[in-house]
Amino acid sequence: FIAARYDPENLEGKARCKRDLLESLGLPEDLMNSPVVGMITRLADQKGLDLVAACIDEMLQMQIGFVLLGTGDQKYIDMFQRIGAQHPHKAGIRLGFDNRMAHKIEAGSDIFLMPSRYEPCGLNQIYSLRYGTIPLVRATGGLDDTVRDYEPATATGNGFKFEAYSANALIQRLKSALELYQN
Repeated sequence: FIAARYDPENLEGKARCKRDLLESLGLPEDLMNSPVVGMITRLADQKGLDLVAACIDEMLQMQIGFVLLGTGDQKYIDMFQRIGAQHPHKAGIRLGFDNRMAHKIEAGSDIFLMPSRYEPCGLNQIYSLRYGTIPLVRATGGLDDTVRDYEPATATGNGFKFEAYSANALIQRLKSALELYQN
């Protein structure tokens, strides 16, 4: 389902997957130089989409691309349709179920966002780790169990976590991830 294979020793394929993702969603080539934040989710309150709604405009003012695949509650379908229409050069939105696109998002994104209100298990953060896409999650349930928050002092961890269920906490941790992306 992805444009190229890659591994920790050779990440050229990851860049090809990112280019393929951007092309598939009609996003501009210049986003290759910016981090792409991906989401694959059921569009429901549980998934923290009220946090995304509260901060998406601020997120899209940052130097990032945003991609989403999902289906669910009409209020979120309407919200993401609006976001896609208002930000056609920064936001690639695919509403519905598309297994091929899910793999493209996991392989082509740089950061995978899961701001769940609660998450008994969660699988996408595990898929993200396998695809070399850094998870940014709210510390709850299985997300808290599987993602080790990055510690700059020791250069340890496998993702980024935020504790408080707030848009501000999400934005602050995203800013931390973006600072590290620049290095």
